[in-house]
Amino acid sequence: MSAPQASVSAPARPAAPDKRPFDYDEAFRRLRVMLADRPKAAMFELRDRGHGTPFEQLVASLVSARTRDEVTTPVCLRLFAVARTVAEMVALDEPTLAGLLHGATFPEPKARDILALSRRILDEHGGVVPETMEGLMAFRGVGPKIAALTLGVAFGRAAIAVDIHVHRIANRWGVIAAGTPERSMAAMEAVLPRRYWVEINERLVPFGKFVCTGERPRCSTCLLLDMCRQVGVTAAR
Repeated sequence: MSAPQASVSAPARPAAPDKRPFDYDEAFRRLRVMLADRPKAAMFELRDRGHGTPFEQLVASLVSARTRDEVTTPVCLRLFAVARTVAEMVALDEPTLAGLLHGATFPEPKARDILALSRRILDEHGGVVPETMEGLMAFRGVGPKIAALTLGVAFGRAAIAVDIHVHRIANRWGVIAAGTPERSMAAMEAVLPRRYWVEINERLVPFGKFVCTGERPRCSTCLLLDMCRQVGVTAAR
């Protein structure tokens, strides 16, 4: 189930004379080629390292908030070496958990939130992580992006996790025109084929870090240049 949808702007810009219509199948094929040798987005890297359970993905997504992937992955690997289940997590005290989260942003508040949601999962849900957007967002610290990542990566549910990279790039492509990540999530749900709802975060996080950067994107070497509207791009490499 999707998050409550705000009003959504027009879904796409008209094709420019020198651009082909945006083709999602071709775009994702090219993205896979471009990113084959790039580091993976943290949640997908952790999944591929054996930490793909709903609880691990929920905790890791919370740790990742405002924290670079290069930091998130080693912090979560350190944490999961000590506690990777609800029972193991609630057995930790807050200072110990905060110490394990050292390096991530706001380790003390995140430790409080992780312990609080772990206790609620144990007491209110029998130790089972909720499998709905509403259920996940009922936990303190869990917003639409964290809930969507958990649903998509851990449960295999169609959910679009919109972070700053997905928000910026989808609007730059011109397939949507939305002012906030929350509105981008709703807009993308209307135009993106469901088979790509989970993969879009997996591809656009490294794409946004290494190719379609916030400032001076590498347009000259981007395989999507012929279909990207380059909305808002004033300087590129």
